[in-house]
Order: sequence, then C-alpha cells, then structure tokens
Amino acid sequence: MGKCQACSEASELPFTFKMAFQPIVDVSQHSIWGYEALVRGAKGEGAHSILSQLTESQLYRFDQAARVMAIETAGKLFDDPSARLSINFMPNAVYEPKACIQKSLAAARRADFPARNLMFEFTENERMNDPAHVENIVVTYKKLGFLTALDDFGAGYAGLSLLARLQPDLIKIDMELLRNIHVSQAKQVIIAGLASMARDLNIIVLAEGVESEAELTVLRAAGIKLFQGYYFAKPALMSLPPIDNMPKADSMVA
Repeated sequence: MGKCQACSEASELPFTFKMAFQPIVDVSQHSIWGYEALVRGAKGEGAHSILSQLTESQLYRFDQAARVMAIETAGKLFDDPSARLSINFMPNAVYEPKACIQKSLAAARRADFPARNLMFEFTENERMNDPAHVENIVVTYKKLGFLTALDDFGAGYAGLSLLARLQPDLIKIDMELLRNIHVSQAKQVIIAGLASMARDLNIIVLAEGVESEAELTVLRAAGIKLFQGYYFAKPALMSLPPIDNMPKADSMVA
C-alpha cells in the first residue's frame, strides 16, 4: 500500500528518545500478560520531557517513530512468544489507518515480532478532533487482528458514550479511581459497576497504577484480572524489569 501524503511531508524530529517497559500481570494465570511501551527521554526522563517538545507538524513522524522503536525493542527483549506489546498512539496523528500501520507491520517483520500480539491504546484524556475517524481506526485495527485499548477510562472527555461508540477490546481504568480504593466505598461501588458492565460487553478490564496489596485485594474481589503498577514493577528503560510482587493465581486463592 502506498504512503499517504503525511509520510512524505512529516517534519524530522529534533530530539531523541527511548522506550521503557512496564509489565501487565494476569493474576488469574499467575503470569505476565504483556508489557506497555512508554516513551522516555534519552536519559530516562519522563514522557512529558518529550511530548512537551512536539509541534503539530511533528505528530505523525513521532507517532510512527515511537511505534517502530517499541516493536523493534520488544523483538529483542521479549522471550515469551505469547506476550503482548501495548503501544500508545495518537489518534489525531493517524491519517489513513491501513496506510499508517504499514511501518509498524514492517517493523514487526524485521524484529520477528508477532503482529497479532500488538495492542494499540489511546487515551480518553486526549480531545479527539474527529470521533468518527477514531472509530474507523479502532474498527480497522480490529480487522487487522490487533487488540485495541482505551486508556485512562473515567478521567477524560467522553466517558461511557465513547466506550459505547468505540467498543475497544480492553479498558484501562484511570488510576485516580483506583487510588486508595480500599478505604473508599464510593470507589468500590463504581469499580464494581464498571467491571460488571465490561463483562457484559465482553471487554477486558485492566487496573493500572496499582501501588499496594490493599488496592489489589479489593480490585481482585471486583473480578479484575489484569494489573499494572508500581506494586508489581516500575518501568525499566530499554529493558524488562523483574516483578516485585507476583500474587497467587485466582484459582489458588482461598
């Protein structure tokens, strides 16, 4: 498939960056489900140090470069052929989904990384210029065999209406809804409702930003099986971090 106009017009990036990887743990299987690739500065600085430098004309080039680096690095680091790679993308930087995905597919072939193990996540916090365009991206990616995820669910602009329209494979509940959930009945009721709704819609729920065993216990009781956060491991720059706390599988819990 030929390149879209943005491929030839995109500006060069005036900075360098790297990727950090944070594990996603499946407590029902007592295993690592996958890893999220997170943008970092060349010396490990936070994502904001890079994203704050981006101009409108650089969005496409950066989005493409970040995907390629994530996939090629994962191809070198991953030793589990079933591990998923979750990549953040900017919906407003995707012009035509089938054309814009070609560099990612080429990177997967070079790295011998199974394209079926790719998950693309977009955030509810980013105001979308054209929701219909984002819906087309999600539909296209699903047809191509990728997983899609809605990040920061519950923190952004559209909430339930966006979920109903896009029907992603997975939602990542915003960490502010999870923080200290063990001492908040209101949060417990909200999360239990979201988990039940997601099950009815056949959507996977991932709790991100988990920092304590107390939070984990309440979330597991709500039926959530996928987790990510400092309780398990902090992101590691250009490497895979060890798991600090791997809970017993659900079937092993009394």
